[in-house]
Amino acid sequence: MLHHFFTQLRAAKIPVTTREYLTLLEALDKGVIEPDIGHFYSVSRAALVKDEKAFDKFDQVFAHVFKGVETLGDLFGENEIPDDWLKAMMQKLLTEEEMAAMEALPFDELMETLKKRLEEQEKRHEGGSKWIGTGGTSPFGHGGYNPAGVRIGGPGKHNRAAKVWEQRRYKDLDGDRELGTRNLKVALRRLRKFARDGAQDELDLDNTINATARQGWLDVVMRPERRNAIKVLALFDVGGSMDPYVKLCEELFSASRSTFKNLEYFYFHNCPYEGVWRSNLRRRAETVPTLDLIHKYPHDWKVIIVGDAAMAPYEITHAGGSVEGWNDEAGAVWIKRLVETWPNLIWLNPQPEEWWEYSHSTKLVQDLIGAQRMFPLTLEGVDEAIKELAR
Repeated sequence: MLHHFFTQLRAAKIPVTTREYLTLLEALDKGVIEPDIGHFYSVSRAALVKDEKAFDKFDQVFAHVFKGVETLGDLFGENEIPDDWLKAMMQKLLTEEEMAAMEALPFDELMETLKKRLEEQEKRHEGGSKWIGTGGTSPFGHGGYNPAGVRIGGPGKHNRAAKVWEQRRYKDLDGDRELGTRNLKVALRRLRKFARDGAQDELDLDNTINATARQGWLDVVMRPERRNAIKVLALFDVGGSMDPYVKLCEELFSASRSTFKNLEYFYFHNCPYEGVWRSNLRRRAETVPTLDLIHKYPHDWKVIIVGDAAMAPYEITHAGGSVEGWNDEAGAVWIKRLVETWPNLIWLNPQPEEWWEYSHSTKLVQDLIGAQRMFPLTLEGVDEAIKELAR
């Protein structure tokens, strides 16, 4: 298995040497690695990969070879839901009249009821209307129908969950991806504003000639290098409904990195709350408080938020609405803070613009940032967005 892993890494053109492979074997032999797939992943990547540009390829090979199993996050302390409770064994078929007759619980009552179910439930259920399980009409579990519930594990079906409880793994955007067109780079370059600052380390040929002619001897004149003075902070939504737009976001990310010298970027999921992260693989351990961004990057920075704004409205309007964990303040509070901190802020939405009017959460985001600040992630949309930022 390990030898196959090594050969697959080499086949993917990841520069892994025999010496690094022997280091991993030595770590296994000495018991350094715990019997946990997550711990083995961390140690093997540290031993075998020396360039972070290869992290994405390493993740793909690792997933192909080992096919690790993800576990549910621990949202309510020590309560954990056994996997066999969530194995779908049946599907209850409801008529349209039965679906229409069902009522959705208010969000706060829904979360409080879930806490009670976790404390009371002792076995697996399927096809019911109360307990955590599969099928049926219970607001907790998956595979059934409820106007608004908490989807726990399993695939979504009706897209009506008020909250999703699961641990997800996202991947960082690949900044080396080649663009299919140069037009995206051209649009971004309109935001560039060059200035000369810093150390005088560049020869000013014209002034050197003039000074030499006036003095009668060689008088070398230096000047600061001409650099792009625009500073950009980019926030990328990842995972869930953004998965179909990964390639498009990678093209934008690659173009931004090659265009802006002063570029800082972070990731979030659905809505920026109290924390963002630089690496999706380490987002749990290395979350950056959003308040740190507000205090670190001054008001003159240009802010570009990239996301589809498609989520349950509770994620914007309610505390505790986040699918990543419990947020003490509603998403709307944090979006307002971002807008108040950075006047030059725009939102790029990869979903087709004609879809926006059918998404309640998209309308909420537009109301918070200003409808004129949201643009489609198309060449024309980026062009208009850059004009807005350049004002």
